[in-house]
Order: sequence, then C-alpha cells, then structure tokens
Amino acid sequence: MKRNIYIDFAYLITLATTLGAVVVLGAVVAPTIFHNEKILNTFILDNYNAGLLMAEIFRRFSYWVYFLAFFVAAYELLMYKRGQRDAIIFGASATVVFSALMFSAVYAPKIVSIQSLGVEATQSDTFANIHIASELDFKLLAIALLLLFIRRLMLLKLV
Repeated sequence: MKRNIYIDFAYLITLATTLGAVVVLGAVVAPTIFHNEKILNTFILDNYNAGLLMAEIFRRFSYWVYFLAFFVAAYELLMYKRGQRDAIIFGASATVVFSALMFSAVYAPKIVSIQSLGVEATQSDTFANIHIASELDFKLLAIALLLLFIRRLMLLKLV
C-alpha cells in the first residue's frame, strides 16, 4: 500500500503544533495570567479569577486535544496494520492518547466543576491534588508528543 505523504505531513504538523500549544499554555499563558500584577503593576485578578480564565482556556483547548487523541489513535493503528511497528512509537502514542484523554475528559472538567463551587472549594486538598495531577499529565503529554514526533520523523526518513 502506497504512503500518502500529505497524511504523514498532517500528522507530524498536528503533533508539532500540539506540542507547541502545550508548551506555550504551560510556560507562557499560565504564568502570565496568574502573575498579572507584575505586568499591569496592579492586582487585577486574584488567583480564583485567574484560575477561572485558565480553566476556560484549557476547556477550549481540550476540544483540540480530543481531536489529537483520535488522530494519533487512528494514524498509529493504520501504521501498525501496515507493519510499521516500533516499541518507542507504541509507548509514546499510547501515552499521548491516554494523557490527552485524561486531560480532556477528567482533569479539565473536574477542575471546572470544583471551581463552580466557589473560592472555598478551590482551596481544598482535593482541588490541589487534582491540579497537581493535571500539571503532571500535561508535562507527560508534552514529553510523549516530543518522543512520538521525533520517532515518526526518523522512521519517515527510512521509508
């Protein structure tokens, strides 16, 4: 079966753009929103309201992450069927799909749900633990995306 270079290209672009988005959201957007007083020289948003903004950004981003999980699963199953099997790709793609679904289906909705209960709920140990787990999941997603992108690029060169 002949390879479709456009699908391969779309796949690699999707992985790279999602990795870029994860890095920008985690390293640029979140610190900017949560430390807005350093930029504006006045305290405009408290942590609760900054959290509401970040939750909305992540909620919207989760639609893209659902698409990513579907695209990675479909593409990698197709490549597996074609005999392009690799342990690194299997582990990285399984991690991408798992962490993407955990972020979009578990962490983002749970954080939004707790925030809807008010400021007091966001100061609980439960919220703190869910928030820490979501941060770890986001970092895991970034690492898995990077590994998958590099390995797919390497294997594309060999075909």
